[in-house]
This record gives sequence, structure tokens and C-alpha cells, in this order.
Amino acid sequence: MIGAINYLAAKGCNVFSFLPYNAGGDGDNVWPFTSRNDKFHYDCSKLDQWGIVFDHATSLGHYLHFKLQETEIDDNRRGGHKPGGNNNHAKVPTSLDGGKLGNERKLYCREIVARFGHLLALNWNLGEENTQSTAEQVAMAKYIRDLDPYDHIIVIHTFPNRQDQVYRPLLGDKSVLSGFSLQNSSIRDSHWQVVKWVDESAKAGKPWVTAFDESGTAQYAQVPDLDYAGFKGFDKEGKKVHTEHDVRKYTLWGTLMGGGIGCEYYFGYKLAENDLICEDWRSRDRSWDYCRIALNFFSDEKIPFWQMNNADGLVGADPRSNQRYCFAKSNEIYLVYPPNGGSSKLDLGKAKGKFTVKWFNPRKGGDLQAGSVNHVAGGKSVSIGNPPGDAKQDWLAVIRR
Repeated sequence: MIGAINYLAAKGCNVFSFLPYNAGGDGDNVWPFTSRNDKFHYDCSKLDQWGIVFDHATSLGHYLHFKLQETEIDDNRRGGHKPGGNNNHAKVPTSLDGGKLGNERKLYCREIVARFGHLLALNWNLGEENTQSTAEQVAMAKYIRDLDPYDHIIVIHTFPNRQDQVYRPLLGDKSVLSGFSLQNSSIRDSHWQVVKWVDESAKAGKPWVTAFDESGTAQYAQVPDLDYAGFKGFDKEGKKVHTEHDVRKYTLWGTLMGGGIGCEYYFGYKLAENDLICEDWRSRDRSWDYCRIALNFFSDEKIPFWQMNNADGLVGADPRSNQRYCFAKSNEIYLVYPPNGGSSKLDLGKAKGKFTVKWFNPRKGGDLQAGSVNHVAGGKSVSIGNPPGDAKQDWLAVIRR
């Protein structure tokens, strides 16, 4: 595990997620107890070993995403809430207090927060595809907030088709939660969903941090690099699926240009090195490169992303269309990203002065480059011209006052 984390750090990655407890879940192989079902006796030796891994990851600059439970074990509704279905099953033996904030759940939260809350960068996630009731989610989040002296971000994750039902009752002052952990069933939905929940949380009076950690279907999700283990963009049945390039465009840059804080990649179960058996993170080696290139861009170019907002309307695009993304600080800097290439028009009608136009290559990185247009003026809608390379590829335009 130390070597695997070293590899991710060497590639420039800075976050990973994990389950400290998945007894009864897909893996059914991780728990902090001395034995699988003994929830009141914790394995201190095992937890010390976890601490070695987490401390090492922190020293390398990793943000740690604690997914505190898995959907199969988070409450007494076996298989989760299913619209129109029978949700009154017997208590799942591996759940903690049937989803309620009882002694099992309190002890679990206390142990995890006490042992690992000192780590410099992390969030507490109430659980993968969480199916606790709203009241149970509110109670668990408040208990963690009261326990944690460092006030780490507390986030919640749910099924793709339950976002409105789960998130809306928790926004604003209705809970102490502070972040979305997003999942969808199509990587092309990443951008507009980030835009939606960034905006919705702000309207509720308390902006939440928004990240994508499961983009794409459970079957394919973050695919291996092309040519890894013979992958050519098709599954074993010959069905065409997306590629690493689509993930770069729609998940990575779609999230960042929507105002999201970043993304993590889930490995689909139908392809090589999947989520349950992966032993080779080099299966996505080029995808880690694309992530590093994106991170370096924001740092090297001193992009004030914390002051910027999604502004797709300025390039005449609807967030659902994936035609063009725009991320902007009005009258100062505008980032324009057409995932599938081409030129764009930018509405600078409310801006004043002169702006430079440069282009960034999200596939290779490097310095900003000149395109066919070097300068544009505020006060009107302008064409930003063409990038310096293949106009059918994805390029990022940087329009700066």
C-alpha cells in the first residue's frame, strides 16, 4: 500500500477514497474490529497500521476521503431505498444500529475521528450510496461535527437518480453537512450536475464543496488506458464504451469548469483492473497524467479559481450540452473549454478594457500558446479564434485582462 501511494504521488495525484468498513458490502473484507461482527472491540494493531498508511499519504500531500460505510450496510433497508419497492426488510446484521445513532455508530465515529482526525486534509463521507433516513443523516453528521475539533468537511453520497430526494432536505441550515460527493451513470452528466449543485447550495445560503467521485456506469466508469490489457474502447462483449479521452473532457474538465473542487476515479467492474480486484494503478497511467496537467495549470498560471464561477451562458452554451464550458471571474479572467474542439464566441459585453487570448493543451500541458487571435476588447461579444494545434482536439482558452 505504501508503494501504491508513492506511485500516485509520483504521478501528481493528491486524493484517494476508501472504505474503513465494508462488512456485508461488495468487498466484505474491511472492518476496524477484532472480528467481523464484534462492533464493540476494536483492533488497535490494525488501526495503527492504517495510521501508518494515512500518515504517509498525508506527508505526500494526499487528501483522504473517508467513506465511512457502504450502501449494503448503512441501515435496515436491505439493498437501499428503492422507489415503489418494499423497504421494510429486517435489520442488516452488519449495519450499525440499523442506521440510527446508537452505541455502535457512536463508538465507530469516535474511534475514526479520534485516531485520524488530526490528518491535515480529509473529509468525512457519511457513506457510499447512503440510504439512511434524512433524520439519521442529520444526527450522524452533527455527531461527527461535535466530535471533530478540526472541523473537516462532512459530505454525503447517493445514487444518481436520488440526488434531489437526498440532497435538498439537507441544504442550508437544515444540517451541518458541507459537501456533495457526486455519482452519475454517464460521464457526460458530470458538468451540469456540478453546476446544478454548486448553484443550489449557494441559493440555500450555505455553499457546499462539490466533487465527483463516481462518474460513469458501474460497468465501465473510469476505463483503463487505451491498449492496456488489450483495451481498444470496447468491452468483452464488443460493446463500444468511452475512453480515457472522454473521461478527461467530461469528468475531469467538466467538473473543474463547473466549479467543482475535483474528482476521483471509480474503476468499472467489467474491464481490466476493476474496482474490487485492481492491483495495478498503472492501468490508468495516462489519466493520472491528465489530472496532474490540470492541477499544474491552475497553480502555474495562478488562476484565482476560488473567486470564479461557472459562466457557460457567456459562450452561448447550456451546461447539459457539453458543447463549451466557461469558468470566469467577471472582467478579469475567463477560461473557455470546448471538449470537442472548435472556436467559440465569448460575451464580454459587461467587461471593459483589453484582454489577451492564450491557449493551454490539456493533453500535454506546458506553457500557454498563441492562437489565431491574440487580443480581444471588452464591451461586446468577441471571437476567441482558433487554438495553435488541431482545432478538433480539446484546448483550453485563457482570456485574461
